[in-house]
Amino acid sequence: MSFADGYPFLLISEESLTDLNARLDAPLPMNRFRPNLVVAGAAPYAEDTWGRFRIGGVVFHGATRCGRCAVTTTDQLTAGRGKEPLRTLAGYRRDAAGDVMFGRNLIHETKAGRLTVGDAVELWQEARSRTRH
Repeated sequence: MSFADGYPFLLISEESLTDLNARLDAPLPMNRFRPNLVVAGAAPYAEDTWGRFRIGGVVFHGATRCGRCAVTTTDQLTAGRGKEPLRTLAGYRRDAAGDVMFGRNLIHETKAGRLTVGDAVELWQEARSRTRH
């Protein structure tokens, strides 16, 4: 499976969404961003820096931060469109090219494995030391 932009997984932390929602007049649900992996227990936007890590039986590599498009401004229940969250994200989550970023695109290194709700995220540092989140 893959996204049209070339990455099979998009990961967003609950803390990142909580931080964004604290900046908005009306909070948005996670489904607005269409991630297929949601994690909890790290600092907001910590996923931006994750290199190689394991969730359950699958090893992932953080490929890029995810550039967001106008689809995120569409309410999934009503199909109504607005300016949020892109207007707010643009104020603090732009990259050097001017793209609005939210979430982390991932590539899986493990060809087969099982993910289960509640699995721990095991981060690997450059020297392959391991820390849990």
